[in-house]
Amino acid sequence: MKSQYRTHQRDELIAAMQKIPAGHFTAQDLYAYLKQNGSAIGTTTVYRQLEKMVDEGIVNKYLIDGSSPACFEYAGDMHHADGDVCFHLKCERCGVLIHMHCDELKEIAGHLKDEHHFMLNPLRTVFYGLCESCAAQDGRK
Repeated sequence: MKSQYRTHQRDELIAAMQKIPAGHFTAQDLYAYLKQNGSAIGTTTVYRQLEKMVDEGIVNKYLIDGSSPACFEYAGDMHHADGDVCFHLKCERCGVLIHMHCDELKEIAGHLKDEHHFMLNPLRTVFYGLCESCAAQDGRK
C-alpha cells in the first residue's frame, strides 16, 4: 500500500523518526520528541500516522510483550521486506530494545524451518537479558 499524498505533518513525523537517536521508539516517545521540538502534532495524529506508515511498510512495528507499548522503527526504503532477518534484545532492567542482525541466529531460524518445520518470525522474536551497561553495573561484564 502506497501513501496517497504527503502532508506537512507526515513529513514532520518522518523527519523526527529519522532523528530519534535510539532507532526504536514508542508512539509516546515520538510525541514527546515532537513536543520538545515545538511541534503542534497531537498524540492521536501520531498514532494514526504511525499505523498508516506501518501499513505502507516504511515503519516497522514490534509487539514485545503484553505489558509493554508497541515499539516502532523508521525503515524508509530499507524495511525488512528485503528478506534481511533481524532479532531483538530487550534489557530487563533499563528496557532498552536493541535491533540486531546476526548470522548465527539466522542459522537457528533456518534450522527451525528445515528440521522442525517452524517458521520463526524475527520481527516478534525477542531475547531478554541485560544490556552491556546494566551487566557492567552488576559486575557481569
